[in-house]
Amino acid sequence: MRRCYSTFKRQSNSNHHTPISLLDSCKSIQQTKQAHAQLITTGLILHPIPANKLLKTLNLSSSASISYAHQVFDQIPFPDCFLYNTMINAHSLSPTSSHNSLILFRSMIRGSGVPNRYTFVFVFKACGNGLGVLEGEQIRVHAIKVGLENNVFVTNALIGMYANWGLVEEARRVFDCSVNRDLYSWNIMLGGYVGTGDMVRAMDLFEEMCERDVVSWSTIIAGYVQVGCFMEALDLFHKMLQTGPKPNEFTLVSALAACANLVALDQGRWIHVYLDKGEIKMNEQVLASLIDMYSKCGEIEFASTIFHYERGLKRKVWPWNAMIGGFAMHGKSKEAIDTFEQMKIERVSPNKVTFIALLNACSHGNMVHEGRGYFESMASSYGIEPEIEHYGCMVDLLGRTGLLKEAEEVISSMPMAPDAAIWGALLGACRIHKDMKRGERVGKVLKDLHSNHIGCHVLLSNIYSASGRWNEANVVREKIEVSGRKKTPGCSSIELNGVFHQFLVGDRSHPQTKQLYSFLEEMTVKLKIAGYVPEFGEVLLDIVDEEDKETALSKHSEKLAIAFGLMNTAPGTPIRIVKNLRVCGDCHQATKFISKVYDREIIVRDRIRFHHFKDGICSCKDYW
Repeated sequence: MRRCYSTFKRQSNSNHHTPISLLDSCKSIQQTKQAHAQLITTGLILHPIPANKLLKTLNLSSSASISYAHQVFDQIPFPDCFLYNTMINAHSLSPTSSHNSLILFRSMIRGSGVPNRYTFVFVFKACGNGLGVLEGEQIRVHAIKVGLENNVFVTNALIGMYANWGLVEEARRVFDCSVNRDLYSWNIMLGGYVGTGDMVRAMDLFEEMCERDVVSWSTIIAGYVQVGCFMEALDLFHKMLQTGPKPNEFTLVSALAACANLVALDQGRWIHVYLDKGEIKMNEQVLASLIDMYSKCGEIEFASTIFHYERGLKRKVWPWNAMIGGFAMHGKSKEAIDTFEQMKIERVSPNKVTFIALLNACSHGNMVHEGRGYFESMASSYGIEPEIEHYGCMVDLLGRTGLLKEAEEVISSMPMAPDAAIWGALLGACRIHKDMKRGERVGKVLKDLHSNHIGCHVLLSNIYSASGRWNEANVVREKIEVSGRKKTPGCSSIELNGVFHQFLVGDRSHPQTKQLYSFLEEMTVKLKIAGYVPEFGEVLLDIVDEEDKETALSKHSEKLAIAFGLMNTAPGTPIRIVKNLRVCGDCHQATKFISKVYDREIIVRDRIRFHHFKDGICSCKDYW
């Protein structure tokens, strides 16, 4: 060993072509194997430092091969703690191989090895990544035995392990008992609450923190975005800009997601300017978030411009998914497919999200043949097994085009149990295409599966009504009334000068209510003069929702939001509205007339897709 050590010192002090330095320049597994051969011939492989460097290269570099790393490790006669740690850490990063971390840990203990604090950090990470509670508790016992449970690194890893399992109460107990809590401890605990969606306790902990760094702020903002509290997320982002640390790319990804969901275009643009000033380096995830934000704010052309401009940041799949998804929601099916084909040319591998966006594009564009082809290619060409979301897309695609029998066959062929959303998509298609017999059968299946699904009862009632079966329709409606449940009310929002204005059906809570309803009456008169005729047929079927009654037609939430926008913006200014439900047929028809009468571009994002109204025409071509 003394000879080996002197050899190592001579090699480390010599020129740049030593076997050790060669490891830094290895670009392929073949080059790494050549460097390994030189380590063997020089005897350096017996020294822990070169051996450890080789293992790290094999596990973590671009020329990684964890199987070859294992072969190297198995040939080392007396691996020390650092070598074990390198191998344990490599396996802890993947849920599919995390069990190997535990095997290596046990081998280390049996070989009289003494684990250090990093050993437990890596093993706890492996346990949180894929192993069970029992294994984690066993490792915790070992940490207690060697006196490391109260080490701040070990404690933080233990908190993270419980948080990853969703055992937030146990994580909090470890956190409260820790005598050496640091900022990282607080951030892990904060992430635990955010991960389970408990934003009340997350915010309490955040306010309790004496010190907050960019991780703390980014975690709490991301948490509010995850639970759909987008305005709260933006409020915290603004507070962070005023009093907190400088945001990083993770903060901006969450802030842009909040802007996207609120259609807060002005605030999203401000973040883009902040990026362009060079405050934060652009990466693939930030680019994807920008594309998503502009797409969801109705600026699909600008989103496309950014996508094509940032050519150097399209090696990962995220920007491609955002662009394909953006085209899909705007009904630009051909552009979505062209983007996917270009993605194939540039050899960027698609993932499951890619195909959800692609199938949605086919659905909105009535491209049944293309949709079938892409669905079949998932497993055959890319090794991606379709999940329930992909089957849902296919049911929606076939149902929209009236291929109800084939859509039901897709459901029957699913390898997993169909959920209420899939049966609901087929039931909605039955209503559109007036297939009462199939609709009644599907409705009963859906009721058995999810008896409290209010949308199912409303759809079934409407199918009966459309067929003149008033007795059956009344029975379903009476059940809805007895249950006390109500359909989700329509809600539309508009952002003006950084302030969000929300409207419900017949809303009279806004400060400008008097002027708003006066304008609405004038607008209705102008629309009728232009040829608008209210469509009562569809909405009369749904009597459980006030918004869908004849007396409330002119007071639908999107009409209120559009009228408010017309009142408070200069002529020619585009109006952007977001609605939580699908736009009804009457509002769709009315908005086409509004765009022509008032010479405005009106962009409406409903639950399904975007509608661009201009000169009396909608971009969806009345197919939505």
